[in-house]
Amino acid sequence: MGSSVYVASVEGYTGKSTVALGVLQQLSKRVERVSVFRPIVRPDTDLYGGRDYVLDLLISHDAVSLPYEDCVGVSYDEVHADPDAALDLIVQRYRDVAERGDPVLIVGSDYTDVGTPTEFSYNARIAANLGVPVLLVLNGAGRSPEDVGTLSEIANAELTANHGSLFAVVANRVDPGQLDQTVAAMAKAGVPAYALPEEPLLSAPAVADLMAAVDGRLLNGEAQLLSREVTGLVVAGMTMPNVLDRLFDGAAVITAADRPEVVVGVLMANASQNFPQVSAIFLNGGFALPDQILRLIEGVGSTLPIIETGLGTHATSTALTAVRGRLTRNSPRKVDLALALFDQYVDGSGLLDRLAVARSGAVTPLMFEHQLIDEAVAHRKHIVLPEGEEERILRAADVVLRRGVAELTLLGDPVVISAKAAALGVDISAAHILSPDDEELGERFANEYHRLRQHRGVDLDKAREQVRDVSYFGTMMVQLGLADGMVSGSVHTTAHTIRPALEVVKTLPGVSVVSSVFFMCLEHQVLVYGDCAVNPDPTAEQLADIAISSAATAAAFGVEPRVAMLSYSTGSSGTGTDVEKVSKATELVRQRAPQLLVEGPIQYDAAIDSAVARTKLPDSEVAGRATVFIFPDLNTGNNTYKAVQRSANAVAVGPVLQGLRKPVNDLSRGATVRDIINTVAITTIQAQHSDERSER
Repeated sequence: MGSSVYVASVEGYTGKSTVALGVLQQLSKRVERVSVFRPIVRPDTDLYGGRDYVLDLLISHDAVSLPYEDCVGVSYDEVHADPDAALDLIVQRYRDVAERGDPVLIVGSDYTDVGTPTEFSYNARIAANLGVPVLLVLNGAGRSPEDVGTLSEIANAELTANHGSLFAVVANRVDPGQLDQTVAAMAKAGVPAYALPEEPLLSAPAVADLMAAVDGRLLNGEAQLLSREVTGLVVAGMTMPNVLDRLFDGAAVITAADRPEVVVGVLMANASQNFPQVSAIFLNGGFALPDQILRLIEGVGSTLPIIETGLGTHATSTALTAVRGRLTRNSPRKVDLALALFDQYVDGSGLLDRLAVARSGAVTPLMFEHQLIDEAVAHRKHIVLPEGEEERILRAADVVLRRGVAELTLLGDPVVISAKAAALGVDISAAHILSPDDEELGERFANEYHRLRQHRGVDLDKAREQVRDVSYFGTMMVQLGLADGMVSGSVHTTAHTIRPALEVVKTLPGVSVVSSVFFMCLEHQVLVYGDCAVNPDPTAEQLADIAISSAATAAAFGVEPRVAMLSYSTGSSGTGTDVEKVSKATELVRQRAPQLLVEGPIQYDAAIDSAVARTKLPDSEVAGRATVFIFPDLNTGNNTYKAVQRSANAVAVGPVLQGLRKPVNDLSRGATVRDIINTVAITTIQAQHSDERSER
């Protein structure tokens, strides 16, 4: 049976879901699958599909495969009707989940029912009967460190009285200036103690929550922006200039529907760089907007949600003020913020060690992605994204910045970028936004490019023209140390991304060719394929370069390199120019990198399958255990990686460019937001290794 932990609180609004999500994320970094169990659920409103929103959030995590129904214990009604019978049913259903052998994250009740002093006692009884230790979450909002410490002692005593055991304690929503004092006050319990600071965004309701509270209807705007958080209300009962003075980021503006000048003014302000970005406009009073205003709104293409309600101003304000924010699966900004908060203030690895959660020998795609993100966050670098006006880039930048994966510069027209970010509801305020038409940098870059390329006939005027191209501008930033790496290619060709790097950044000493690898994330392991994206028909010397570079890339990302030089023949069983090329390349690798485990020529089945290897190359240290696969040409490599990706349902991360002095990576033009985030993380890690090489 896998290790389990029970996350519980003694009252409502502790932010317990933040802690539960953080624990789940930590578990998913160490094991392939995690089970989730909610002993007591209260089906919520139609806003969450009639489901318990906390459980709905947790099972949406990639590491959880159980369906919602299997993760449910009993309802509040069943507990009220017969607590003992409900407890028996909870234990039975928990055992059904635990029999899978995965670690189980158990999340206690939310105090959304009529709160009673016995609710924590009942959670303690459940934990004791399940034989699971309790991770206690306390609400530090408005409390002194001493108050939190006292609450911790009372809760621990109640837990002990019900034969439960305390595993760790986390105080959430603590005054940022009192984190250390709060941890010290809780340390008397003799278990690990942590404090998370108050983060207003996590308590902010979504526009959709507010719309439901006033029985509103979306009159105009993008439905996907209903998930955006609202940080406060502005009741627009004053003249337009005074309304504009009171706007702030994330505000919801409340106005009567017969005040069209307010609607137009707020929409104009929202499209302007000179005013904050609001989240929504609520029209009350039951009036209809004039047709002229509706046509005007439609014509400007505003995406800002405009919601109408029949309530009056006072009733609307009262109803909206009463809404509390929730962390749900439909609030990606909150999810990323909650995970970043937990990672920063809680020793997640230490918690899992105390739970005795052993690290899985397998590496799943999700675990590999976690490794990438964690490594990037630990060695944060500055990455330039030349395609700053592209929607996927902006969405990825939002996540990268919130998770602290990298510092970012977005290239493009600042007005266009800001307007698109506002329309998409993404927050890129922490990014540097830079125009490739910047005169000062443009002149500096032109002089440097002219110096580097004048032997190729590039004069200064030509250089000035060239560096205004976003790929050249971004590459010059990397070359001159204004950024540590570059990621491009979501709307540009591979050649457009790589050519400037070849001209300016150039290859590492001793490397004759830039090449690429894909990290092929199979169900239980990560393999490295090269070169599947750049070199059509490499020579033996270039193939050796590709093999050595690919092995170094594998090692940099935690994959022990055992290199298979692939061919249609294994050992000396075949002849022909193609086999001879691979044989020569293998010998060159052995000469240039004698410490590297390499085998070739070798067929794919002999490289990957130990049974085949015992027959064909029984004495090889690589055969049957290869981790790095070097293809003889682009035709073979590209088709193979795509065949494995589709047929084996593998996740292909890449292409990752290698051989350059500084990292530049190319995206597929079909790249998803997740692909972009992973590539930024990879580029950050490459930049770290580039710095290490420079220091030697």
